[in-house]
Amino acid sequence: MSVVQKSDGMRYAPQGKVVRVCGPGECRIAAIGLDHGHIYGMCNGLIEAGAELAWVYDPDPAKAADFVRVYPSVRVARCEAEVLEDPAVRLVAGAPVPCERTPLGLRVLAHGKDYFADKPPMTTPAQLEAARRQTAATGRFFAVYYSERLHSEAAVFAGTLVEEGAIGRVVQVMGLGPHRLNAASRPAWFWDPGKYGGILVDLGCHQIEQFLFYTGARSARVLQSQVANHHCPAHPAFEDFGEALLAADNGSTHYCRVDWFTPDGLGAWGDGRTILLGTEGYIELRKYLDIARSAESDHVYWVDRCAEHHRAVHGKVGYPFFGRLVLDCLERTQTAMTQEHTFLAIDLALQAQAAARRIPEGIA
Repeated sequence: MSVVQKSDGMRYAPQGKVVRVCGPGECRIAAIGLDHGHIYGMCNGLIEAGAELAWVYDPDPAKAADFVRVYPSVRVARCEAEVLEDPAVRLVAGAPVPCERTPLGLRVLAHGKDYFADKPPMTTPAQLEAARRQTAATGRFFAVYYSERLHSEAAVFAGTLVEEGAIGRVVQVMGLGPHRLNAASRPAWFWDPGKYGGILVDLGCHQIEQFLFYTGARSARVLQSQVANHHCPAHPAFEDFGEALLAADNGSTHYCRVDWFTPDGLGAWGDGRTILLGTEGYIELRKYLDIARSAESDHVYWVDRCAEHHRAVHGKVGYPFFGRLVLDCLERTQTAMTQEHTFLAIDLALQAQAAARRIPEGIA
């Protein structure tokens, strides 16, 4: 398995500069559940921040063997309990089938360890409520890999611009999250909404998290949402299109569109874009390439009071989330992402999915 595979989102695992925030052996981590390739990006980020990857476990020995080929020093556990009962492990990263991510997280937290889940971290409101109860009871973290912001240097740089006031107050965020279907390589669970939660849960949570972050919103409500299956007749329950409109407590609004329609001619798994409208300017992120101009990731365009700007930031900004998460585990702080924010993003995605009107095939 390739560590970085830009054409396939399921195998896309960015690598950044090594910026260790702790000494050898201070933050021992493990990986459990290898059903989604995001686990490689999650582990890359943590290792680059100084964490030591000690264990891996998956019920499928072939998946564990693939993982060891990428991380040769990792030890393969005989069972999940062997990992969870190791007192030296501080954090467990998990990317099992989406509907299994919260149950795994509850077991991790019950063993006194922090948990780092792939997105979506849960697929039902009942799972979210269980996770909220468990974090409150144990004092452990339930972190989430919202990679379309956390593992995008364009998104990190945009956050700095917003923090510096480059475009004034952000009043609207538009998020576009197209993905390549790669139907032939998808496992059976991929097509089952009961397993992945629906498209607004699976992909929409990325977009909603960015909206909350860039606007500084503490709460929001879903105004409208809809989903469709336009082009997958062999899987009638599947959703290949979704969109939602939200409004936040601070007056900012959000529109997102997520889909599985990336054409074969695109050089990346999706032309992910985010547009931030501010009171004194705007920013556009072209995250994975700049079509027909540059195959390089992480282009940021913005207009402020003074001029028009473009900066290619790939390899120049880094991914600070992972170092902060490691330090949060060690110091019991919440600098990487607050638990409230982490859960609010998926809560709103679950609400949008539950409220979504299903568009009949072929009717817009």
